[in-house]
Amino acid sequence: MKRISLIFAALLILLSMFAGCTKPQAPQEDKSFDVIKEKGVFVMGLDDTFAPMGFRDTADNIVGFDVDMATEVAKRWGVELKLQPIDWSAKEQELNTKNIDCIWNGFSIDESRKENHTLTAPYMDNNMAMVVRNEDNITSLEQLKGKKIGIQGGSSAVKALDAAAEFKAEVEVIEFKDNATALLDLETKGVDAVLMDDVVSRYYIDQSGKPLSVIDGTDNVIASEEYAVGLRKGEIQLRDALEATLREMAADGTLAQLSTKWFGADVTKIK
Repeated sequence: MKRISLIFAALLILLSMFAGCTKPQAPQEDKSFDVIKEKGVFVMGLDDTFAPMGFRDTADNIVGFDVDMATEVAKRWGVELKLQPIDWSAKEQELNTKNIDCIWNGFSIDESRKENHTLTAPYMDNNMAMVVRNEDNITSLEQLKGKKIGIQGGSSAVKALDAAAEFKAEVEVIEFKDNATALLDLETKGVDAVLMDDVVSRYYIDQSGKPLSVIDGTDNVIASEEYAVGLRKGEIQLRDALEATLREMAADGTLAQLSTKWFGADVTKIK
């Protein structure tokens, strides 16, 4: 019995020595751009109601500024662009399970997204502002206290409103699946205002001719932000390739041309 115990002890010592000599597994090499090139498809995740960044036209085609940018990028890479509409509240899940290769649709930069994604350099600025009915003559946030505020669930507007805690405490917040539904509810007087991206709201008002307006003035801006393209955490190779192509497009005037098409001026900031 003693001999068996000694042999068993010796085996345990040997096993521990081998375990100590085992080399840690090297981190997996980032080939995120190579993967796109090899499969020949770049899948863009977007909310297809987010005009003018990405939305459906009257012929049900998905169009928009971000769509035009991504189309040009894919063309220069020699790959196909696949447009994949997603539930915006599930965008991180869609990205992490590799159903999409990027989130590119007015994706605002914030600390949480910096921590959980690899982000490109910002390509344009945006404000988070309130849309109201003209007939109500609302010209300040102060007038919205005690009112109902519509907001898209899972959007950066939610985080912006959370950060404006004092104001949020004095309003009733109602979440919607998308901004289009929230704006329809505003028109039918279900809510008194909608908090959303300034660039999107102004495009909607201009194109639709609806009797709505954005509350102007720096004191009435809930938050200022920047748009970037969101990638899976650690996909540095893909980010670098994307940024390089966007800079080429800025240098040769393509970005300015696309921006002018949608906004009437060059509002991009990639250099």
